[in-house]
Amino acid sequence: MADKIRILLAEDERMLSEILYDTLADRGFEVVAAYDGEEALERVRTAPFDVIVTDVMMPRMDGFTLAKQLRKAGYQTPILFLTARSATEDVVKGFEVGGNDFLKKPFALDELIVRLRALAGRMLSREETQSYQIGRYTFDPRHNSLSLDEEQIILAARETAVLLHLCRQMGETVEAATLLRDLWGDDNFFNLRSLNVYISRLRRHLAADPQVEIVSLRGVGYCLRD
Repeated sequence: MADKIRILLAEDERMLSEILYDTLADRGFEVVAAYDGEEALERVRTAPFDVIVTDVMMPRMDGFTLAKQLRKAGYQTPILFLTARSATEDVVKGFEVGGNDFLKKPFALDELIVRLRALAGRMLSREETQSYQIGRYTFDPRHNSLSLDEEQIILAARETAVLLHLCRQMGETVEAATLLRDLWGDDNFFNLRSLNVYISRLRRHLAADPQVEIVSLRGVGYCLRD
């Protein structure tokens, strides 16, 4: 990945779009703007991006439909939804259609930047070369991969980041607040629900080996055991 992170910004609120465009450009991001879902889809088809930021409610094609179309076409670019919605069913739907993260409006620009860098893979140390053995699985954080025998699962960037934190403290409890601050930049309740979704997805990925489990310690955090 190049040093400059390339962002597609799909946002139909012109004032917000201009603010985000200027702020991200000032922080060193390369930003391409789209003002509805169909325009965003065409831009992805013509050029590569490191992260796609899309509002959920947009004309011509909403953000959930955009994500669904991109995943159906085989694009694996991380997608961050900007939304005024916070209901659990909306968060779950967003992940089901291929989203990687949510940011609830109104939001702090610094939090958006932390999330963008995380989704672009910058949460991983450039010196992280170690692979981890988790039961019968091999986890390679550099390539976002989880392998078992002949099968390989390509993890989302945030899944990789969460699993890496758990692997680094294998058998020990990792506080949820620590995960949230390190990977989301904020340990609020909305982000906690997103973390819980990622934990559920990781459990499904690891389900083929019954000796591996991610244990929840209510009100504290999570522990990866094999």
